Parts: sequence; structure tokens; C-alpha cells
Amino acid sequence: MNASKHAPGVTLARIGHRDVLSGDAEVNHRGALIPIRHETLQVRVYAELRRSLIHGVFDAGQMLRIQDLARTLQTSTMPVREALARLVSEQALEALPNRSVRVPPITRERLDDLARARCLVEGQLTVLALPNLATADFEKLKDLTRACEATFRSDDPDKARATSELNHAFHFYIYGAARSAVLTPIVESLWLQSGPYVRLAARIHDERRDALAVDHHWELIEALERGDEAAARSALTSDITRSFNLVRRTITEAAIDG
Repeated sequence: MNASKHAPGVTLARIGHRDVLSGDAEVNHRGALIPIRHETLQVRVYAELRRSLIHGVFDAGQMLRIQDLARTLQTSTMPVREALARLVSEQALEALPNRSVRVPPITRERLDDLARARCLVEGQLTVLALPNLATADFEKLKDLTRACEATFRSDDPDKARATSELNHAFHFYIYGAARSAVLTPIVESLWLQSGPYVRLAARIHDERRDALAVDHHWELIEALERGDEAAARSALTSDITRSFNLVRRTITEAAIDG
């Protein structure tokens, strides 16, 4: 499967042709020219692939071909190769014996493991964030939830990615308030690994036309406003497991039908 076809979020705007390919220098804050460093491009490529994985741009089991990605990103193959190697080390991608790379396939065992880890770590971050959240923060969370609701109801062809980005912004606004330099990177890694499950869950949600996926966001906001740790954990767990449960049911139904 052609990776560039499934990467609408990988755009020239983020890794500019003018900045990378036709220029040899950047301008610093004093107006002086400084050389473009190799690691700058590698970091940009990594960041874009990482964002695409988090927001479910790639299918589970999809092969990622270096040449295709380099063509889409309009860069050389070296930074793409380095970024893929880094993502493999972070368990977001899987290296195969033939030296190719793919998005890990969906399995019941991995699904259960990710759901369990996310509930544990994100639940703790939510509790840590609670005393640091004020009225202005609750209003911000409500704005993000309203925006997510409006996007769910829209006919935007890129709705899945847009709602994923808003959902990410909602959760990480809360986790940022926890002020944990140790737990936050762990959650970022878990979200990176959860991307294919989120993509499939979004597809199932659209097909079944069931209740809006942000219902638990409102429950979580209300619990945070009350300062109710137990209710906040419960709402968060329901929110996290909802997507995983949709995928789990699909796996079970497929096994029965098979």
C-alpha cells in the first residue's frame, strides 16, 4: 500500500521545499545567516511521521516505504530512514526481517495491554492535574469539547484527523496541568502506539452512527470542576476504553464470522 496515499497530514507546509531543498541557510533572530543542520531536517521528518501515527493517518499493518515517504515529504531518504528507526525503537513501528517497516498489526493482546496502560498512567496524571486546574482551564476544556462535537457533526472529509487532534488537545491540556516530566512522555508514547486503534475505532464509529464520542469529556469536566478524583478517573477510563471496546467487539465478531 502506498504510504503517501495515506498521509494527507504530511504536507509541504510543514517541511518546506524552499526551506530545505533550495536554501543552504536559515536566518536567526538577529538576521544573520546560520547553516541548516542535518538534525533539523531529521527532527522535522520525525515530528511529522509521529503526528501522523498519533492521529491514525496510517492503517494497522501498513507497510511504510522509505522512497514513498521521502517523495511525499519532498526530502531525501536519509532523514526518513533515521526517523523510522527512531519510531521502531519507540515501538510505534515494527521492523521486519526483509528490512522493511510497517505499522504494527492489531491484536487482542496488544489492544488490551495498551488500554490497561493508558488507563493507569492517564488516570494518575488526571488526579495530579486536578488541584492545578482553575475556572479558566475548565472553560478551555469546554471549548475544545464543543469544537470536537461540531467537527463530529460536520461533513469535513478530514473529520477523523480533525477530531483526533482536538481530542489530543483536550487530554494533553489536562495532563500538562499535572506537571509531571516523567509520566507525560510515557503517555505520549502510549498515544503513539494507539494510533492504528484510534483510526479503526473512528471508522467503526462513523459506520455505526452511534453516540458522540465526547460524552465522557463532559463527564470528566464536571468531575474535575467538583474536585472528585474517583469520578474523574471513572470518566477518563470510560473515554479511553470506549475506542478500544469498539475495536475489541469488531475483532470478536470477525472471529465468530470466520
